Amino acid sequence: MKPLVVFGDVQAAAVSVLRAALSARGEDYAAGAEVGTLVPGDRSPETPHLPYVLVAKDSDLPHSSMANARVTLRVTVWHADADQAHDLAQLCQGLLLVHSGPVIRGCRPATGPLPARDESGVDLSTFTVLANVKPTVLTA
Repeated sequence: MKPLVVFGDVQAAAVSVLRAALSARGEDYAAGAEVGTLVPGDRSPETPHLPYVLVAKDSDLPHSSMANARVTLRVTVWHADADQAHDLAQLCQGLLLVHSGPVIRGCRPATGPLPARDESGVDLSTFTVLANVKPTVLTA
């Protein structure tokens, strides 16, 4: 009989990784960055919540053996200007690529960082990574 396995909350794990890592960074463009899973209602440059880093799970593909899952994480970074959004997105991507922990086994780059503007004109940069997620075996 195959073991019963589940996978941890990779989105929450990525948020925790980025919150902890960004708070320890000294780069000006990372100062005060908030990380979460909800799109803030008002992202105008005058509001104090910029920079903001949004982590979202785009896809979840467990391996047929259930030995791991491959999850696509999309990270969107809003900032006061395009250069700072790009720089912070690159930093976030790098932080996820070097991370290995109890939920996320490792990450590979997928797309980006790609520059854009949201509907209100605020600069952002977005990227995706492919995260390998460790299984958790449940006992009967």
